[in-house]
Amino acid sequence: MKFKSILILLILVWVLPVQAETYKVKSPDGLAVLEIECTNNELSYSVTLDGKPLIESSPMSLVESPHYTIIDSVSEDIDSTWEPTWGSFGEIRDHANRMTLKLDVSGMQVELLCQVYNEGLGMRFSVPSQDGLAGKAIQHSIEYNLVGEFNAYGGTGASKDPPGPFRSETLTEQEAGKLSTIPVLLEMDAGPWVALLESDLYSAELFRSARFSFADGSFHNEAKVKAAEESFVTPWKVILWADQAGGFLANTVPHNLAAPCQLEDTSWIKVGKGLWDWRIHEYDNGDFKYGIDTRSYLRQIDFCAGNNVEYLTIDDHWFLSAENGQMEISPEVDIEKVMAYAEEKGVGIMLYYDQKKGKFGDDLIFDYYAKLGAKGMKYGFRGNNPGFTRMAIQKAAEAKLMIFFHDGPTPMVGVERTMPNFISREYGHGQQDARRVFSPTGFLKAAMINGLSGPIDMSNGNFGINSINAGERAKGPRKLNSYVTTVVSEVARCIIINSGLVTLPDAPEEYLKKADLFEAIEQMPATWDETVVPLSKMAEYLTLGRRSGDTWFLASANNEAARTLEIPLDFLDAGVDYEVTLYEDTPETHGKENPEAYAISKKTVKAGDTLTAAMAMGGGHVAILKPVK
Repeated sequence: MKFKSILILLILVWVLPVQAETYKVKSPDGLAVLEIECTNNELSYSVTLDGKPLIESSPMSLVESPHYTIIDSVSEDIDSTWEPTWGSFGEIRDHANRMTLKLDVSGMQVELLCQVYNEGLGMRFSVPSQDGLAGKAIQHSIEYNLVGEFNAYGGTGASKDPPGPFRSETLTEQEAGKLSTIPVLLEMDAGPWVALLESDLYSAELFRSARFSFADGSFHNEAKVKAAEESFVTPWKVILWADQAGGFLANTVPHNLAAPCQLEDTSWIKVGKGLWDWRIHEYDNGDFKYGIDTRSYLRQIDFCAGNNVEYLTIDDHWFLSAENGQMEISPEVDIEKVMAYAEEKGVGIMLYYDQKKGKFGDDLIFDYYAKLGAKGMKYGFRGNNPGFTRMAIQKAAEAKLMIFFHDGPTPMVGVERTMPNFISREYGHGQQDARRVFSPTGFLKAAMINGLSGPIDMSNGNFGINSINAGERAKGPRKLNSYVTTVVSEVARCIIINSGLVTLPDAPEEYLKKADLFEAIEQMPATWDETVVPLSKMAEYLTLGRRSGDTWFLASANNEAARTLEIPLDFLDAGVDYEVTLYEDTPETHGKENPEAYAISKKTVKAGDTLTAAMAMGGGHVAILKPVK
């Protein structure tokens, strides 16, 4: 009988389901709920929004074949504000509910941190230093089992348009492969827009940037690393939601999840606009032909000094070779004279560097550039390499240099909060890069998808569109008449894209020909107090407003179909009249046939009014609104 009792007990244990422990954390407004469920061998999460399931039970893990024990759960409210050094907001509120689950994961002490905001959430593992940690195999994985069908769009660091839309129910293996890079945006058939990305890779030193896969109706990403003796964290896995695609551009969740600023002194970090010499090469105004030489740089510095452009970026070929702390400067460039003249004129110089002409030494190059008098460095061709990116930002900061990266760099989301000397990256297709252009549709997709990764350098702001299309630049598009845009749209794009260096790629003469239009760019800063997105539709149009002090810069960009938008001015201060300067496409403007036609006018508006923006094919609209004193 005793044997039978034991046998019955064993059978009961085998057939009865393991009791799951469930923990919930809500957003401050109570509309979003993150639920964590834990059994002995599985940790999963689900998300509901406004009472409806958004993500159904999805596994997440830190090691292969884990065994979980929950030791404790701690909940707390977060509500504070902080001031970025620069960016889309002058002040950001960090308002969330946080839950920390203390776990034993197969004998390893781990914390799972969960923060839920009104507009999104983040989850990350934190592992303290402990015995037996060194060499431990870490397999960090998470699935996203979204409820319902959707259109999917992906980010890209390459010189091409972001991929999508792809339908979830018919998604092929080839299409899924194009959705591997953050961020991924999903237009749910019966719900909001959803964005999948990560934040604070800067602090997660063991990991590379996330790569997504898609199978059996679910997104998934996984990273396999070996732990060291020291404590470590994973990147925050971030899920955002919004009622329109462009709404993510005003979402501060990724910034709040990033590590706070690590620089004690940020007073030397001055973001701004910068003329770029690269696309100007061989531009001939009849009396002067630009090249890679001292006289061209001096002329460009004069333009910057006289037109409120804070920087000049001197790109490749100013030096011929580099090796072991030595650099051979081009005989056509007197770099000391150029730097001295820029200092005299109050113009900062950003100097380009890559390793194609030899390795100067990453332990030496930053101090060398600082001694030359550079204010920042443009570093090219190092790719998606988080370890290098982290090191370069740190070394640049030690030398008091700002830094931005080109040629498929790491999308290290939130790093501009942690290390604000990082000012931009060419994550996506910079205009005319690889001597190809992006389309108006491509711009809109990049702005709403790649723009979610943080500051991006897209090289907008060309004014001599007809000249570029005619092939009158050494490094313009190879295919003639392929550049579809309008000059007003170019101004709008400069405002829409968040970057600590607003790169202006055209010849000074082209800007001076349209000096009244260039005044809009002269007036705009590169850092803002507030950002709003009144209107957007993926790949069709985007209206974004940015405030500096009491002045609003309202910019709209259009795809290849002419359209008129009615923009609500609800974001203006009530009871205040605003004088508006309008920079508009004309009825004759056309992105292919007549791209340089524009009109400027003024009117008065107030909060609650609607502003009409008539945009040409490939066009745009800009309004600068100032309170009437």
